[in-house]
Amino acid sequence: MARPQRTRRKRSGFQQPAAAERARQRRREIKPVGQPKSQTGARRERRGGIRGFAAESIGELKKVEWPNRRQLFTATVVVIIAIAVVGAYLWVADLAFARFVKDVLLNL
Repeated sequence: MARPQRTRRKRSGFQQPAAAERARQRRREIKPVGQPKSQTGARRERRGGIRGFAAESIGELKKVEWPNRRQLFTATVVVIIAIAVVGAYLWVADLAFARFVKDVLLNL
């Protein structure tokens, strides 16, 4: 049994909208910029190795906006408070689960 074609057939007498025709014309005029990327496993050019990596890393670190003392102190206090809150929650949860395991699960 033959499968029906899934491609659209052009209707006779059907006119394409002007915008579609302009878009099709632009696509014909556009030329690719540079060489297309190779997906065939062609050799890549060398980029500079460790020296290039170090130079780029130093350049990026110069762009970083480092915090001042006040920002650093504030962030440290926030982290310590968050650790205390999470630690207290885990301590209470541990006490509750330990009692649950001891009284309910082990006495079955």
